[in-house]
Amino acid sequence: MTQEDLKAVLAAHIEWLADISKGAKADLSGADLSEADLSNADLSNANLSGADLRGADLRDANLRDANLRGADLRDANLRCAYLSNADLSNAVLRWANLEGAIIFDTWRVNR
Repeated sequence: MTQEDLKAVLAAHIEWLADISKGAKADLSGADLSEADLSNADLSNANLSGADLRGADLRDANLRDANLRGADLRDANLRCAYLSNADLSNAVLRWANLEGAIIFDTWRVNR
């Protein structure tokens, strides 16, 4: 996926979050997003199942209610990411930086 394609998907997703009759919910399932800069991105409710997010920068990203089932997050930077209610079933988180990440509304990961 090119950076331009990713920007278009994110813009449509932001529009969809504001009004579900506009834009489109982000479906990045199976996408190669390795090394992508998704810092501060609002990917709440997005479908990232099976996505390759190895080494991706997801600092401060909003991943609330996102589908990350089976995603590869090895070496991803999830520092201070908001992951409340995200589906991380079968996701690979080896060597991911989860410092300060919010996994549940009342729990932060502290290394």
